[in-house]
Amino acid sequence: MTAKEIYSLFERQVEDYHKKDDIDAATKNPYGDGSYESLLWEKNWIDTVQWHLEDLIRPADIDPVEALGLKRRIDALNQQRTQLVEKIDDHYVEEFAGVKPQADATLNTETPGWAIDRLSILALKIYHFTIEADRAQAGDEHLERCRQKLAVLLSQRSDLTEAIDLLLNDIREGRKKMKTYRQMKMYNDPSLNPELYKK
Repeated sequence: MTAKEIYSLFERQVEDYHKKDDIDAATKNPYGDGSYESLLWEKNWIDTVQWHLEDLIRPADIDPVEALGLKRRIDALNQQRTQLVEKIDDHYVEEFAGVKPQADATLNTETPGWAIDRLSILALKIYHFTIEADRAQAGDEHLERCRQKLAVLLSQRSDLTEAIDLLLNDIREGRKKMKTYRQMKMYNDPSLNPELYKK
């Protein structure tokens, strides 16, 4: 898939989520289990739910018990998000398993999976800034500020999709090495978080 095709999939998922706009509603993944497209859909759905949980936790007068519950959900989704990014990278490790890197091949600062993670978040930003840039109840200053930010985001989408395609092509041609590292998060692991294991 090209990066534009991946972005288009993310865009469809964001639109689908907002038909109900409910953090507790299950997603209807239209792709077959185990497919790469299904993985991308699930990844963007998690990002979308997490986006809205982050909104819900922001009010200063939120009940502390409710806030803690939301924080626990955000942490759990963040763990799932990381695992899905690693599965995206596993997809590319498998795809490029037969590629022999050139002698002068270099590493990239981020893997394809983490670049695609940025694209997923970008789809959410563009969706919400598009709404804000045309919100009827907002003042002119707000609308203009949001339109300026939206223009930057659209430029970023163009640059990021081009960069992802370039990275994947460089790996395919052996100019870049396909190498991944697990995130090794500690805070959710009762054997690694001192606040958990000392109890």
